[in-house]
Amino acid sequence: MQDDDPDLDRAYALKTPQDSVQLYRDWADSYDQDFATRMDYVYPGVIAAELAQRLDSDDSPILDVGAGTGLVGAALSEGSRRLIDALDISVEMLDQAMSKGCYRQTIKADLTQPLPIDTGQYGALVSAGTFTHGHVGPEALDELLRIAKPGALFVLGINQAVYDAMGFAKKFQALSLLMSGFQLVERSIYGPNAQADHRDDRATIAVFRKSA
Repeated sequence: MQDDDPDLDRAYALKTPQDSVQLYRDWADSYDQDFATRMDYVYPGVIAAELAQRLDSDDSPILDVGAGTGLVGAALSEGSRRLIDALDISVEMLDQAMSKGCYRQTIKADLTQPLPIDTGQYGALVSAGTFTHGHVGPEALDELLRIAKPGALFVLGINQAVYDAMGFAKKFQALSLLMSGFQLVERSIYGPNAQADHRDDRATIAVFRKSA
């Protein structure tokens, strides 16, 4: 009998935005405990740390792209008051994020479509767990650059296994004139207590600023 409980394999097998809506609706209440804790999911904290060490006072507000239950926002807000908005396709996940008390507002949006956000609104954009198997590809980068202020800081985690396969490398090359200081940082997605079949999963983190 097929196990219908939400899990990482089901998440990686998503095909459409509607699939994401359905999966994360079912997973929202248990995600933090059932997935993040059980899998030793260090990725949100890693991404938050990469952003925090580069933030300037002008890099505000921050948009958490594919915020999920708000694990990146919670890590970013520890010991510091920051203006952060959460964007996600799942209302239920955004409800969990908002309950953490670290976000100014939530924005329900599909990253494969034009975003309901005015041009040049954000001083920093951060993402963990959104650019991965079965989720969002490099086509979203155009809209993210549009809604960023000139000089905005980007720290975008991309599952290493899809970085080339889904065309992220080519897309960044095509957008090179719109970016400055582009660099790639490699980090672990899971800690040592993760399940063996994903313990060694890695992220390629794209760090850059939108050209002024």
